[in-house]
Amino acid sequence: MKDTDTKRIENHLQRTFGNTAILLKPRPKQKDSAEVYIGEEFIGVVYEDEDEDGSFLFEMAILSEDLD
Repeated sequence: MKDTDTKRIENHLQRTFGNTAILLKPRPKQKDSAEVYIGEEFIGVVYEDEDEDGSFLFEMAILSEDLD
């Protein structure tokens, strides 16, 4: 994932969720995705969309223990 794309997506997520603590970090072994954090807490992954050039997918798991 290009640095320019990572920054654009990070800015988009910060605006969308109203949270400037959202950060994207490159994945060392994967070039088509980045990890998403709020502060130090990992919350998901953003992937390049294989079907639509220039689009991305955000995947976030919600575990049962997080729903207390």
